[in-house]
Amino acid sequence: MATLSPPVHQTKPTYGGGNGPRDRSPGGGGGGDGRDDSRRDYYEQLRRYRLGVAVALVAVFILFLTSSAVFVLRQVMGSWDIATQSYVHNWRSIPLPIGLLSFNTLIILLSSVTLERARKQAFQRAAVAGAAGIPGVNIQDGRHMPWLATTLALGFAFILGQSIAWRQIFGHGFYINDNPNSSFFYVVTGMHAAHLLVGILALTYAAVFIGWSVRNLERMRLALDVTAWYWHSMSLLWLFIFALLKLVR
Repeated sequence: MATLSPPVHQTKPTYGGGNGPRDRSPGGGGGGDGRDDSRRDYYEQLRRYRLGVAVALVAVFILFLTSSAVFVLRQVMGSWDIATQSYVHNWRSIPLPIGLLSFNTLIILLSSVTLERARKQAFQRAAVAGAAGIPGVNIQDGRHMPWLATTLALGFAFILGQSIAWRQIFGHGFYINDNPNSSFFYVVTGMHAAHLLVGILALTYAAVFIGWSVRNLERMRLALDVTAWYWHSMSLLWLFIFALLKLVR
């Protein structure tokens, strides 16, 4: 007597380019832990943030270059006097505290160095944190130089030094509306100090609200890397301003 048996469905393995059969089942053939995706996501975020900072810095440099060009032309050509129908040169020299401004220049350049060390320190700690999960690896996390806190201290020291320079010029009787030269000094140094304060706020956010916990190391790296671009640009901008102040005084 004939018997009925259920049909057997055979699945053929798929071959790809001579590499043998490949497993098409869910979860098969992976072997990855998502680290490559995480790295790609990090660098994609870094690229976007750097692009945003670069666009903002272009606007900042255009603002300073335009303001500087206007004041330089004002010094060379003078102002138009309606009564005499001629140009009047009323650009008066102001006693710049060159020694103090030179010291402030040294401070902001040193802060760029310490910020770069803080950025590299965050990168190294992120690398060490990744190796800590390997069995048998013992990570000795000793004391680290507080480069980020040092950068913040130097940033505040630069702002304090600038305020002392302003007070010294105040003491000589030169105010913002006294003559075009004093106006130029207060406007460009004040704008630079305001933009540097933005960098100080960003570093303060990184130090206080992100912190150095392992969970936040990637965010810390992003914050420091992007802010470093901005901070170094402010250092270069101050070199340009300081040289221009010495030129037009």
